[in-house]
Amino acid sequence: MLSSKERAAQLGREGELRVAEYLRHKGYIILRQNWRDSRFGEIDIIAESRENIVFVEVKTRSENAVVSGIDAIDAKKAKRIKNAANVFMRKLNTDLPPRIDVAEVTVKINAEKKKLWKLNYIKSAM
Repeated sequence: MLSSKERAAQLGREGELRVAEYLRHKGYIILRQNWRDSRFGEIDIIAESRENIVFVEVKTRSENAVVSGIDAIDAKKAKRIKNAANVFMRKLNTDLPPRIDVAEVTVKINAEKKKLWKLNYIKSAM
């Protein structure tokens, strides 16, 4: 049996996979998933659209979560994401400007124990 921390991590991974699939469906090219900078931490998804290099912070929550995904990103976390995005952009040879989005994924378990997913995708969230 998984601990609550392991269940949360698994749910987060599932949310990230769903967001990556959503982006692919919208025509984005996924460049990296779970890209890590040793100083500033991880960016969940880095994608390319026709107009931008898009850095996506995915926040997956259960339906009864106290704090929404966007509200879980405090000023310190936002700064780390921006700094990591800047590091990635310096290494990438592109003229496309960066954009930072947030994907709020909410999961509800129905009576049949099936997961129902809802996505709130926020462009230019930071």
